[in-house]
Amino acid sequence: MFVKTFAGAVVGIDAVTVTVEVNIAGGGLGLYLVGLPDNAVKESEQRIRAAFENSGERMSGRKVVVNLAPADLRKEGAAFDLPIAVGILAAMGRVDAAAVADTLFAGELSLDGTVKSVRGVLPMAVQARRDGVRRLVIPAANAAEAAVVGGVEVVGVANLRETVAWLNGETELAPAVAAECEAAASVSGRYDEDFADVKGQTHVKRALEIAAAGGHNVLMIGSPGSGKTMLARRMPTILPPLTPDEALETTKIHSVAGLSRIAGLMTRRPFRAPHHTISQVALIGGGQSPHPGEVSLSHNGVLFLDELPEFGRSALEVLRQPLEEKSITVARARYRVQYPANFTLIAAMNPCPCGYYNHPTKECTCSPGSVHRYMGRISGPLMDRIDMHIEVTPVAPADLADAAPGEPSAAIRQRVCRAREVQMKRFSNCAGVHTNAMMNAAMLREHCRLDAASAALLEQAMTRLSLSARAYDRILKVARTIADLAGRARIEAADVAEAINYRSLDRESWGR
Repeated sequence: MFVKTFAGAVVGIDAVTVTVEVNIAGGGLGLYLVGLPDNAVKESEQRIRAAFENSGERMSGRKVVVNLAPADLRKEGAAFDLPIAVGILAAMGRVDAAAVADTLFAGELSLDGTVKSVRGVLPMAVQARRDGVRRLVIPAANAAEAAVVGGVEVVGVANLRETVAWLNGETELAPAVAAECEAAASVSGRYDEDFADVKGQTHVKRALEIAAAGGHNVLMIGSPGSGKTMLARRMPTILPPLTPDEALETTKIHSVAGLSRIAGLMTRRPFRAPHHTISQVALIGGGQSPHPGEVSLSHNGVLFLDELPEFGRSALEVLRQPLEEKSITVARARYRVQYPANFTLIAAMNPCPCGYYNHPTKECTCSPGSVHRYMGRISGPLMDRIDMHIEVTPVAPADLADAAPGEPSAAIRQRVCRAREVQMKRFSNCAGVHTNAMMNAAMLREHCRLDAASAALLEQAMTRLSLSARAYDRILKVARTIADLAGRARIEAADVAEAINYRSLDRESWGR
């Protein structure tokens, strides 16, 4: 007997609907899996046989051929266990074939028949809706995640025995409801950190506000204990809330990576802070079985790299493409995938190996050569791609003793949101551009016109600081954001001067 049902294969952060064709006929024995399955899919035979025995089912004694179409797309992971098992049962007549004809199944089978959670069910649900699949049968642990898509019925199952009983109409399973997921997810939008906790550092808070408003990258340079990490971790609290499209895309990435831990869509912008021992593949993505890296997991949020010079040179250099293009393409012999990577980079570092170069009270023990080599660990091209370089000085004891709280994140976020609204209107006809940091050369000419005084000031700064053409563009973008925060339609000389001030720690300032 021939039966057809559906499964899903994850490619990048999207999914492809896979047709699972099962044919049972005479002329042989055993289970044959075709359609370019990887080792995890091939091993499903043993898991399925054991799950059948422990669920009161029996594998057919005839030749079973399972084809996973399209045959030229590599099928990876254990999510194909459930659709293959259900297809075999339908072909054996143990399950109504009509009940599986318009259903997408996904789930890993334990040997006792339990259906275990899998990664990537959200993009599977999105693709299933596009392809007109009527319903999804997935692990109960993943049901809330997929239910937010809408337009497709989502049923969560706990084990193979329950799945068979439900398909045969012997038991009732209520579909997952998106409203329940949203209520559970709303709690995740709250933050434990707040800028009100930060004492002093007014100029750094101002710089981070500008960075949040325009999507600019920031490098903070300061001695140990000056507050760099504390400030960086509060950056998400002043960013605008995720839009519905951003929330869906962000959740898809975390679903593919197997990191989705909440019911429904993510409501909090991601904050990723990998350790400096991270490998190039873990940072950028890829691997034998492609997974998104940290730059994609921080999409629509913040990527924080503390102790920047301690990261491997090769790991840092791969950041160049995503910082410019807001996406990353991972090309290998067996696959080619593209991951989004529109993140705000916040980096922090000491000014020298001992950490006390230019410290107001402590003496630096480093030689000029060691300071030069330390700063040289960050290449000029990477430094050029960071819009703002901020010197973070230690907080004065009087500020630390001040009991009055600083300005709260909510007040700063309101200003940031107003500036973002201005940019959304400005770029309403520019697909894929949402912030000033994403402007191309043509947009800079249109939206960042300077008067004579501002142009002369910028030209002088370019000459004195030996800045590159890329740095010139980034100064214009930052100046545009400063004007937006002030509610000005045109960029003034004061905006350019402040933007130039945020390049004062460029490599020329450190004698490089």
